[in-house]
Amino acid sequence: MTKAPTLPDGNVVAQAINASGNRELEIKGGLKSGALSVLVNCQGKGELTVSVKPVGMSFPLKCVDGEVSSTYNQLDLKRARTQGTVSVTAPTSVRWAITVGH
Repeated sequence: MTKAPTLPDGNVVAQAINASGNRELEIKGGLKSGALSVLVNCQGKGELTVSVKPVGMSFPLKCVDGEVSSTYNQLDLKRARTQGTVSVTAPTSVRWAITVGH
C-alpha cells in the first residue's frame, strides 16, 4: 500500500499510506456539510473496519492475500461539525491506505 487511493473530486482532509493495525486520523478543518468521501485499499488476510465520528458512519472491508481490495463510500452531511475523526481497526497482518475528502 505505497500509494493512497485517489480522490475523484474535492480536497483531501485525511490520509494514511502503508499503514497496519489500528489508527485514528483527525479530519483537517472538521466536517463540512455536503459530500464526505472515504476511499480505502487493503491487502493481507483479515477484515478492517472504518468509522467516521461523530456522524456514525461505519463499514467493513474484507482483505485478502495477494491482491488489493478497495471500497469507496460517500456520505452527504446535512450540517457541519467542528471536529471529526476517521478510525481504522485492522489486524497487523493487513496493510492499508485511506483517503478522506470533502
